[in-house]
Amino acid sequence: MRPLITPKQLAPRLAKPGWLAVDCRHALTDHDYGRRVYAAGHLPGAIYADLDHDLCGSIASGTGRHPLPDWDAFCAWLGRQGIRRSTRVVAYDDVGGAFAARLWWMLLALGHAHVAVLNGGYARWEREGHPIETTVPAPLPVRYRAQPRDAEVMPLHELEARLEAPGLLLVDARAGERYRGEHEPIDPRPGHIPGAINLPFQGNLDRQGRFLSPVRLRKRLLGAYGAVPPEGTVHYCGSGVTACHNLLAHAVARLPLGRLFAGSWSQWCADSTRPAELGPGPRSSA
Repeated sequence: MRPLITPKQLAPRLAKPGWLAVDCRHALTDHDYGRRVYAAGHLPGAIYADLDHDLCGSIASGTGRHPLPDWDAFCAWLGRQGIRRSTRVVAYDDVGGAFAARLWWMLLALGHAHVAVLNGGYARWEREGHPIETTVPAPLPVRYRAQPRDAEVMPLHELEARLEAPGLLLVDARAGERYRGEHEPIDPRPGHIPGAINLPFQGNLDRQGRFLSPVRLRKRLLGAYGAVPPEGTVHYCGSGVTACHNLLAHAVARLPLGRLFAGSWSQWCADSTRPAELGPGPRSSA
């Protein structure tokens, strides 16, 4: 299954067995936002995935703001939603895939091949006149079994050990002002992990909130990475969510995926003894 699907492609498929839309809308400053807008209207048959509860594990000291959930717990949630290994899952949100990409990546890390993100999201679906409903589905629970691919994740201890190793490139998906440490509205310390480049995820999108073409994304990504191959990159953001957007851009550009540092800046900066850099860094990309 290709990583992106358009509303026109999805609309006739949602009525078919084995297809499921998952609403991932969320707001970092309003934790009830996603459920409110889902209740007001969503794609036909769509279920709701709550970033803070369904796509996130328990927060503890030193975990970061959105730690990955226990994989068994996530599989149990998938089963309660009636999702099987064969289900074709389409994730969407209303911010260019910033939150939908987290579900896309998590399913991919379980080896779930049939997953895509709705290109242009809820706004494009609505703008093109496709149906909206308010009915909340009652899924038939199933048992979801999967073996997570831990190699997709770089844990904190490995990053600390390899921080200055050759061939490793850290990629920060946050906006430039947060990366540079000029403005930090969420985490206790400003700046970025030493040596990281800045590749804001918003640069993967056009003005309508749709992903750039594979050719343009490939040029953007490879231009930022220089001599480091795509598979040598490690992606992070504030809490391990929007970093997945850059990994999705890899897939759209038909490049090998890098790894995710899921704890991201919120985990790194929680320990004041870990170094932080301020300023533009070695390379930046809009």
